[in-house]
Amino acid sequence: MTMRTTQAGALKVGELARKTGKTVRALRLYEELGLMRPGRSDGGFRLYGPDDIARVYWISKLQDMGFSLSQIQNLVSTVEGSSTAPEAMQSLREMFRGRLSQTRAQVERLLQLERDLAESLAYLEGCRACTGDHHLDDCVSCDSVHADTQAPSLVAGIHLTGAPLPTSSLVRPRTDPA
Repeated sequence: MTMRTTQAGALKVGELARKTGKTVRALRLYEELGLMRPGRSDGGFRLYGPDDIARVYWISKLQDMGFSLSQIQNLVSTVEGSSTAPEAMQSLREMFRGRLSQTRAQVERLLQLERDLAESLAYLEGCRACTGDHHLDDCVSCDSVHADTQAPSLVAGIHLTGAPLPTSSLVRPRTDPA
């Protein structure tokens, strides 16, 4: 059922797209998925109000958090299908708790990466003082600048030892159908 509206200040789809930074195609997809239900003008144009603007920003925020449109669609269905408000909010709490846990784990991974990068950059700053004219493979045994320091994993991984890898450790393309 489409509602007819003559609301002053209502936006057409192109205006909503410009205001929110979304494409008209994305907004129509949101409607198709049941994430938005615009009103209609007497001429049949989609009309959007402040609640629709808030809904687009909400969808964007959930996508930024890693939710797919399908997951957002399920979230909306779950909330709308709840028999009571507390039941609806419990569903949201559970989903958000799960996402918070995943986000915290991702933050920890990123913080470890930050530490690895900072450690590697500090190590590599010492390489600026290297005066030896030598081959890259010789850096692994550098004792002029890094005598007391072991190369961080991001730096150590670049060095070649010269020893060939055993054939069994090489990655081979899959030949079996997936």
